Amino acid sequence: MPPDDAQAGTEASARTVAREVADAAVTRVASEESGRVIALLAHRFGDVDLADEAVHEALITALEVWPVQGVPENPAAWLFSVARNGAIDRMRRAASARRRILAAAPELHARGFVTPDPALAFDEDTDAGEEQDMIVDPGSVHDEHLRLVLLCCHPALDRDTQVALTLRLVGGLSTPEIAAAFLIPETTLAQRIVRAKRKIRDARIPLSLPADIDERIEAVLTMLYLIFNEAYLSRGTADAVVRVDLAAEAIRVTRVVQSLLPDAAEVQGLLALELFQHSRTWARTDAHGDLVLLEEQDRSSWDRAQIESANEIVAAALTRMDPGPFQVQALIAAHHANARTADETDWPGIARLYGQLEAMTGSPVVSLNRAVAVAMADGPRAGLDLIDGLDRRDVLGGSPRLGDYHLLHAARGELLLRADEPAAAALAFERACALARNPAEKRHLERRLREARTR
Repeated sequence: MPPDDAQAGTEASARTVAREVADAAVTRVASEESGRVIALLAHRFGDVDLADEAVHEALITALEVWPVQGVPENPAAWLFSVARNGAIDRMRRAASARRRILAAAPELHARGFVTPDPALAFDEDTDAGEEQDMIVDPGSVHDEHLRLVLLCCHPALDRDTQVALTLRLVGGLSTPEIAAAFLIPETTLAQRIVRAKRKIRDARIPLSLPADIDERIEAVLTMLYLIFNEAYLSRGTADAVVRVDLAAEAIRVTRVVQSLLPDAAEVQGLLALELFQHSRTWARTDAHGDLVLLEEQDRSSWDRAQIESANEIVAAALTRMDPGPFQVQALIAAHHANARTADETDWPGIARLYGQLEAMTGSPVVSLNRAVAVAMADGPRAGLDLIDGLDRRDVLGGSPRLGDYHLLHAARGELLLRADEPAAAALAFERACALARNPAEKRHLERRLREARTR
């Protein structure tokens, strides 16, 4: 190879490496730092939308600049400074536009246009001289980040919006990434986020710690649990049983919340539950992508490091003597995760825990899970007796009915097979197949239906 070609090849290789390093750094700062930066800027400027857009524009700039100039020594400080300056520029442009409109107000009014309200003009000197890096009191960063997390789950926002805002503002995911995670059109997700920001602005929802902080934290945990459940067993049209990327994101954001609320036992309970469940990810499907039931899974492929971490977290939560539903669910998951074989599973203990959880929540889904645990402990007929009547109960105090929940019919089919009633089991599996949405689950239920029909 001629010297010039060799040099050109070396330079191209160096540029590729620089791009890869920069891309990795941008991804890391987006996921680990963007939530804190958005929180600080939202507090400074009083505008969540402005802060969010400024941070995402800064991240785009980082993708363009860092491969050329190198990754800065303090990426978070760089992101803060560039996003802050971008926000100031946006506000200056908006203020300039308002001044032009106000200057033309008499003529506009004479022509029949409504005279605009002279909103507070942006003070050109507001941030004069503020070119310092992100040297901020850690306690302030913590408080603003917590306020942002709680804002995302404000009761004025519906659950889908809470999920989208949390992943965008706290998790640092882009609109296309969130849309892909939930298998919805990007335009739909973008409109949802825009409407949410507009609602926050128009309703003047403050970035503050609410009086009902316990209720808001419960809403945050419920929302994170829904994200993880969507990942753990996708209800959409994705053929995958587990959405590994989304599950990992739910765990990461739960860790963020846990760092903000280190004394909250229920946050620890949720994190432990997610880790216990996630430890079984690679054992839940076979080489063909088909579902493998818990009792048939290869336990040697479970992630022991995640299980041990979850054991430590749930043990720490229990020392706080503040029991809650997520801690009880984590204890149930711990029974499964720590059983060396399916036969060693402590089903009586699990049934008792489900009884406690049922008393705490009143959830018919929990009642269904308790019925299955009782069946495993005391025989299929004991479980079937508990399942009878559940299909007429509401899932969440209203429609849909539990009778429209495919896992109720799947559980009934399994217990009827164990009770040597294959004809009745086949009817139950038929109903479960009709209701199941995940293709891998549907294939599993169809196999069980064929097995019931051939007995």
